[in-house]
Amino acid sequence: MQDVLPDDREYWDAIVGLATELAQRYGFQRVDIPIIEYTDLFSRGVGIASDFFVKKEMYTIDEEDGTSITLRPEFTAGLVRAYIENGMANWTQPVKIYSIGPAFRRERPQAGRFRQHSQFNPEILGDSDPATDLEIMMLAMNLYQGLGYKDLVFQLNSTGCPACKPAYIEALTRYLSSQMDSLGEIDRERMRRNPLRVLDSKEKGMDGLLEEAPHIVDFLCDDCATHFADLRYLLDALKQPYTVNYRLVRGIDYYTKTVFELWDKAIGAQASLCGGGRYDGLAEAIGGPPTPGVGVGIGIERIVIGLKEQGIEAPPTPKPAIMVAHFGGDTKTAAVQLVYTLRKAGLGTRLAFARGHRSLKSQMREANKYDTTYTLIVGESELNQGAVTVRRMDSGDQQLVSLDDIVPWIQADNG
Repeated sequence: MQDVLPDDREYWDAIVGLATELAQRYGFQRVDIPIIEYTDLFSRGVGIASDFFVKKEMYTIDEEDGTSITLRPEFTAGLVRAYIENGMANWTQPVKIYSIGPAFRRERPQAGRFRQHSQFNPEILGDSDPATDLEIMMLAMNLYQGLGYKDLVFQLNSTGCPACKPAYIEALTRYLSSQMDSLGEIDRERMRRNPLRVLDSKEKGMDGLLEEAPHIVDFLCDDCATHFADLRYLLDALKQPYTVNYRLVRGIDYYTKTVFELWDKAIGAQASLCGGGRYDGLAEAIGGPPTPGVGVGIGIERIVIGLKEQGIEAPPTPKPAIMVAHFGGDTKTAAVQLVYTLRKAGLGTRLAFARGHRSLKSQMREANKYDTTYTLIVGESELNQGAVTVRRMDSGDQQLVSLDDIVPWIQADNG
């Protein structure tokens, strides 16, 4: 876990600001869901064979009344629950929603992995049109492009559906069983739990072995094959680069049909920036009516790391352009009154704090430290004249301005 300090917060503000603006431009509405859900939501919805569940990566609390609750490890199951419980099925379909906030997984310590991490999650529920897959994918693409990422490409695959996936799993299992002597212990365990996860293996020697493995696209039913072809046609129509990656699978069991990742070609094999896909059976798995859905999870911390690695600086957070200096006593009272007058007028203003007397030189050093544009000096002379001395910090020029005129004067001088 980490603390987000002001310098990093500038990145966060830029990312969240652009994500929110894009989501609204695409017609998504924000939904905030609880950080804690009943454990059953994830055990049923996310799937018992999912890596993070089997490895006990969820933070779960057993309550005294026998109920079990879990800090959310991901957003999609909770958003689908909210869709069901709040009658969103009665809204105009599809429902396009998004959420931003923390998720929790007991990750193994490694660079870019945090046990508390924040995500931007757009989801489209209630429509199986391949164009909704495209919408989610392009929202992710537009976000990374807008933040300064270049050389982006989609990795794309179909994981089929309950009608066609079993035949593929049988063929894959048969192939892997014939290669059992070449599988490491971790891949043998994956094969017992969920053979599809072996396709994602990073173990030594597995690339060549998996090159010969059967491809799921050769086992797709007509519905899944048509869906996959239609999505590729739409990507081609947009001239959007993508690569069909037969080894691409996601680590959660609820995915059906489309799965995708967004890669940065400059980084190479470890280039995955985010990933998502379609989960048409999730609503039924958690006790709701059949509801198609598609979404993506985008980790904010990982974006920050990527921006820093590429030397992309975040837009600086706007800072107060004005500082008000004083000499204590009545001048401090007048300075406080002036500060709140300026803020009420929409002008960012910093007050020089001091319990006793503080030299003007010290206050000027503070103004320079915070890149202040103007320092307004309230002394006894200014107080007697109902005015304030305005010092431009870049040039050092000073002039006396009436307190009654100070707000329009600064507004006019600042453009």
